[in-house]
Amino acid sequence: MLIGGLQKTTLLDYPNKVAATVFTIGCNFRCSFCHNPDIVKGITRVIPVPRVLRFLQNRKKLLDAVCLSGGEPTIQRGLVSFIKKIKALGYLVKLDTNGARPDVIEKLLAEKLVDYIAMDIKAKWEDYQKVTCRIWDLDAVKKSAIMLMKSEIPYEFRSTVLPVLHREADLLAIAEQIKGAARYYLQPFKSESKLVNDNFVGEKTYSKKQLNDFISKIKGWFSVCEVR
Repeated sequence: MLIGGLQKTTLLDYPNKVAATVFTIGCNFRCSFCHNPDIVKGITRVIPVPRVLRFLQNRKKLLDAVCLSGGEPTIQRGLVSFIKKIKALGYLVKLDTNGARPDVIEKLLAEKLVDYIAMDIKAKWEDYQKVTCRIWDLDAVKKSAIMLMKSEIPYEFRSTVLPVLHREADLLAIAEQIKGAARYYLQPFKSESKLVNDNFVGEKTYSKKQLNDFISKIKGWFSVCEVR
């Protein structure tokens, strides 16, 4: 289990809970607009697992939950055992995932090791390779999406979007892929000083008004549909 970051307190990452976020190192995608390039590329400093667990042990009275983000947590060999240790401390667990490892998600659901899952929908299916910059088994991503929609735990889908990769017609196609889901959030791309692909630094983004105008067209497809 490789951990590259720890946000000690967040009120945003787990809905209605006070949480800490653990960032795992490495990812099987290379989305150009990702703002965690050192973690994704595996060139960040490793934080020892015992140190993270000690922190969580000491913060039990202040935190409700732990969010596992990245990178992509499901590529970590020690993920299941790490989550079991977190659950033993009494925490709720949220998983952020790109959905490329449905076998891991299925195991976590079967063993009731996660309490909330957020899955990124990167693009319309036919554009996945272009947006993620990786050749991947698209059926695996689709399987994860279907699995979540059939699951009994709270979940959400979310898409980070920017005009150079997602035209309005593409946004509509993305939403149609998960029509009927409980929660879907659109997130405007925010440029950082460092991205996985530095050519995207300063790239144009959608305004909140533009995304809200689009959401008005698809709001009825989901129980919750908002700009985040």
